[in-house]
Amino acid sequence: MDRSENLVLKDPEPRIHPTAELKACKLGRYASIGERVVLREVNVGDFSYFERHAEAIYTTIGKFCSIAANSRINALEHPIERVTQHKLSYRPNEYFRWLGVDAAFRARRQAKAVSIGNDVWIGHGAVIMPGISIGNGAIVGANAVVTRDVPAYAIVAGVPAKPLRRRFTPEIAARIESLAWWDWPPEKLAKAVPDMQALAIEDFLDRWEQEPS
Repeated sequence: MDRSENLVLKDPEPRIHPTAELKACKLGRYASIGERVVLREVNVGDFSYFERHAEAIYTTIGKFCSIAANSRINALEHPIERVTQHKLSYRPNEYFRWLGVDAAFRARRQAKAVSIGNDVWIGHGAVIMPGISIGNGAIVGANAVVTRDVPAYAIVAGVPAKPLRRRFTPEIAARIESLAWWDWPPEKLAKAVPDMQALAIEDFLDRWEQEPS
């Protein structure tokens, strides 16, 4: 890395607040985990961040995702078909010696992983239910409860969450997908930021579709 790059690029190591709790997680470059965030078996892509008091389990998150405070990704499922839905039946180790975690129920939860694409915004207090897939560029409104998959570039809100509109026309969305700016190296991203701020989406695409990869 030359001197000019050193002046532009900051330390890419993930930032984790000391009150956050992470177990079996993988964090990308520039990822940021906020105050009292709890993550279990979560992969967080480059530049994605969690604000305070958010939680996630069994989830893969793409790059440049914005996860707002108090959101819950892959909300806990209970075995409602059993005589008791209490964790007594799947975490008896919390109450009794020699009784372990219910491995079959844990595997059932892991099989319903959540997948979140790139550049997704999860609003304050939103809840993403097990097994949901959210496409690139989508927006989940504050306090929404997502019970169905969310298409790329869709805006959803409500309880249960329903589509409100698309961020872009299908043609523009397809061009963004093809550009895949989230995979650019940091040096190229730094050069593109002023155009992200100043140009209309069509002009930005016209300009940067011509740039070498």
